[in-house]
Amino acid sequence: MAFFRRKHWLSIKKAYFCLNIPAMKQSILLGGAKFQITLKRLAQQLIENHEDFSDTVMIGIQPRGTYLAKRLQQEIKDISGVRVAAGKLDITFYRDDFRHKGAAPLLANSTVIDFIVEEKNVILVDDVLWTGRTIRAAIDALQAFGRPGSVELLVLVDRRFSRQIPIQPDYIGIQIDSIDSQKVIVRWKETDKKDEVELISDSQV
Repeated sequence: MAFFRRKHWLSIKKAYFCLNIPAMKQSILLGGAKFQITLKRLAQQLIENHEDFSDTVMIGIQPRGTYLAKRLQQEIKDISGVRVAAGKLDITFYRDDFRHKGAAPLLANSTVIDFIVEEKNVILVDDVLWTGRTIRAAIDALQAFGRPGSVELLVLVDRRFSRQIPIQPDYIGIQIDSIDSQKVIVRWKETDKKDEVELISDSQV
């Protein structure tokens, strides 16, 4: 009987802890045809505001913003026939957590800007806008290449209620309300075999 009671208690205890293990909830925010429509809409907005792009350049923030910039460059060419000058900007050494004690080592990416930035209209491109710290670092890094005439910000996803720095996008693919514990994952065909925006949450079952 004692063995039975002990075994029964262990089963109840195991079941209790299983019920309290945080589970991951996943929601697809953007995918399939809607993903492509969103890119086309962003490209059309850029065309409406910059016409022939003679004084405009586009710079993707490494690493994930570069995929979006390349896609938009192609979309703009397909729609208007204009090829926008596009580059890549690494912000590793401009991040405010670069030398932060206890921070994980950061690996630098490449910067490729083979055009003049001085007095140009620069469109900074990133996949997700969250706290705003990445964009601030990008603006600091951009100064090494000259003084732009203006700087605009385009993002695929705007997590609007998580800002720590007063930075707002000029062009938005989708806008979501999320909490800090949630994660937004953007997948690209180039690296992930599909185009998709997913929201991942920790929750109790």
